[in-house]
Amino acid sequence: MKVKTILVSQPEPKTETSPYFDLSDKQKVKIDFRPFIHVEGIPVKEVRGEKVDLKNFTAIILTSRNAVDHFFRIAEEMRFKVPDDMKYFCQSEAVAYYLQKYVVYRKRKIYVGPRSFTELLKLIKKHKTEKFLLPSSDKLKPLIPVELDKLGINWTRLDLYRTVVSDLSDLENVFYDVLVFFSPSGIESLLKNFPDFKQNQTRIAAFGNSTVKAVTEAGFKCDIMAPSPETPSMTMALDKYIKQVNKK
Repeated sequence: MKVKTILVSQPEPKTETSPYFDLSDKQKVKIDFRPFIHVEGIPVKEVRGEKVDLKNFTAIILTSRNAVDHFFRIAEEMRFKVPDDMKYFCQSEAVAYYLQKYVVYRKRKIYVGPRSFTELLKLIKKHKTEKFLLPSSDKLKPLIPVELDKLGINWTRLDLYRTVVSDLSDLENVFYDVLVFFSPSGIESLLKNFPDFKQNQTRIAAFGNSTVKAVTEAGFKCDIMAPSPETPSMTMALDKYIKQVNKK
């Protein structure tokens, strides 16, 4: 079956240069965006219950922009003034750049991992005497605590936000040729919103091994997978698939 409609389980891109818009124009397909999950901050009362004193830390490990937002939210609600000499270890340049929303970048000690958490670990290893705080969500990748423990550093995890299933009830009678997922939480949301969902002719696209695994464990077929050497991005994988099926 040809692909004419695609639903991407993420917010609509804010930039007009998004490759999804290029894909839509190039392949003449309709692409809609709808987050299947969203983030909610954990109330400061609950965070206080963890009895973690922010004054005890000399460095912060930031894995996402959500981690940045919610660390500074909690600091403000706890009336904790973040020291100027606090060190920030950011998983990517995007996270480090986002940090400028809260601190004067050039006056802070900021260390940036080029791309992945594994690469950030090399920088953390050089500062083993620091006391690290990891602002986290309730769904932290299992790799992260395992790798931090291996380093033998002094670190503490503090959950500051939760991943929550979005209400998709208005989509109950709306059908798409392709559903695109980027995390196991997206599949969880699909099943919670539509427990009787049948895949039928719907194609499922999944980004990352854990997402592909969640698709198959839910009993669905994963038709489009990324990244791969040939298609490192989801838009490239979709483009390749659409070319194949729409040609027939």
